[in-house]
Formats: sequence, C-alpha cells, structure tokens
Amino acid sequence: MKWKKFRITTTTAAEDLVSGMLIELGIDGVQVEDNVQLSDKDTKAMFIDILPELPPDEGIGYVSFYIDEDDVTDELLGNVRNGLEELKDFVDVGACTIEESETEDKDWVNNWKEYFKPFMVKDIVIKPTWETVPEDMQGRMVVNIDPGTAFGTGMHETTQLVIKQLEKYVTSETDLLDVGTGSGILAVIAKMLGARSIIGTDLDENAITASAENMEANGFKPDIFRVIQGNIIDDKAVQDEVGYEKYDVVTANILADVIMPLSKEIAQHIKHGGVFITSGIIDMKEEESRKTLLAALRRAVTADPVKTILVDMTPLGLVELTRKKIRRPLHEQVR
Repeated sequence: MKWKKFRITTTTAAEDLVSGMLIELGIDGVQVEDNVQLSDKDTKAMFIDILPELPPDEGIGYVSFYIDEDDVTDELLGNVRNGLEELKDFVDVGACTIEESETEDKDWVNNWKEYFKPFMVKDIVIKPTWETVPEDMQGRMVVNIDPGTAFGTGMHETTQLVIKQLEKYVTSETDLLDVGTGSGILAVIAKMLGARSIIGTDLDENAITASAENMEANGFKPDIFRVIQGNIIDDKAVQDEVGYEKYDVVTANILADVIMPLSKEIAQHIKHGGVFITSGIIDMKEEESRKTLLAALRRAVTADPVKTILVDMTPLGLVELTRKKIRRPLHEQVR
C-alpha cells in the first residue's frame, strides 16, 4: 500500500499547534520530528531499544502527515495551507513549506535498521543478521538477531541485565521459561549457553515467527523453541500449557506494571529452588515496585512455621528478614 507523505517545516514552538490543526481537519497519521534533547526523566520513562544521538537543537521542527494516495485532494491540501496561515497570528510557524513524497508500509518496518549495529554484552557479540562481525569482536560467542516487528534487539539496558544473569545461572540441566519472549533473543542466548529446554510466551503473534527465525539464524532448528501466544497472568489455558513446577529459570524482561502481577503467577510454574530473573523496572516505578515486593514477601512469610519478621529493604535492594525459632523449656517438651 502506498501513501503520500507531506512534511511541513515549522518551529518546535509551533509543533503542537500544527499537529492539532491537522487532527481537526480529520488527518490521523501525524508524525513530529525535532532535535529537542530528551531530559533524564523522559529517557527513563521510555522503554525502547535504540535511542540515536541527535544533532544540536536549532528550534526547527517537522510535522508530517500521511494520506492514502487515493484520498489526496486539492481541497484538503488547501485547508492545511489555510490552517497554517491562521496559526501565524498566534505563534511563529517558521518556513511553513510543505514537502511531498511517497512511502510504502515496508519503509516503516525497515527504516530503524540503520541504527542497529553489532555490540557486546560481556563476552557475547550481538549483531543484526544483515551485519558482519567487526574485527575487534572476532573469536567470541555471536548471536544473530532480526527482531522484525517483535520487541528485542538486545540493546536495551534491561535486556542486557537479564543476559548477564543468564550467563550466571543457565547450565546444560536448565529448563527455562521466557515470558514476553519478543524476538526470542533471551531464548536464543539461553540455548547457546546450553539450556536443556526452553518455552516462551508472548501476546504478540509476530513473536512466534520472529523467535523461530532467530533460532534458525543461530543454527538451531526452529522447533526446539515453542512460543505460546497468550497472557500467562490470567489465561488458564496458557498456564496449563506452560505447565507447573517445571522450570529452573524463568525470565521476564517486561515493564514493572506487568512484572508485579506476573510475579504472583510465576511461583507455581518455577521449580522449588528455581531462579526468577526479571528486569524492566525503571526508576520512576522503583518505590511502587519496592512496596509491592515487600507486601508480597510479608504475605509469603506468614506461611513460615518459624516466626519471621520482614524488616525492610536496604538501599542496595537487599531484603532484611529476622527468623527466630523459639524453643519450649525442657520441662514442657518432656510432658
């Protein structure tokens, strides 16, 4: 399907007003581009794999809109130009030039690839399937990844944190469950580290295709990794298919809002003594996540026959517990 793209050159101060004007005209597909630097707060609130470096902000912004080529009319474009003229009374709209071009759906899918280059997580090289291994990265374990439209290039810090833990815990005896598998990058790495069996779950059907292709790109038969589509948190059919008390390691690189309810469910799928590796809790959610975790632990320790008191969590994230077994006096024990 082909689309007409119209790119308006304006100012960063006028971006919101121009976007609002387009929406009022019934144009839904609006895109804003500028070089305004993100604050630390903005960056931490975003869960993205690739954040390109931006050139200096010069106050210039671009507002683009997309229209099916069959729906482009002189009347619509005339209304856009009139709307820009009216905005000049309220704000500096800049050059207000309109550049026309043509785009296809496939461009949206592939344009991000120019930012995805080989990189390393400890001693593991992660590279896109269309790139070669740089000379300075030769001789190491190489993971080939093409996420397609599924999440997971490995570049996000939270993904890298999980990868480092996989190196620590995965052995040839490991049965692993990867919740929210996306591109399957964690599953691929677990298999390369020797995991015995791997099952994944994801809401996105694209994850099934992407993960199978990535297994194959790394020399494994696609059928060694099965992805179950659905929500393990509340879908009984998914829970039953995943199985109970089966996994030595469970991974979940998702957002805190998902991890918190997920942590209650995972307990029945992991083996006694198993490891739950989770990541994706951004700083803005830290306090909320801490309270949720402590509340869950307090509920859990009530089942302990030995009196256990949860004190608090230290600044380093360590949970302090006191566990005191009270022995009855000898004369009471012999009665």
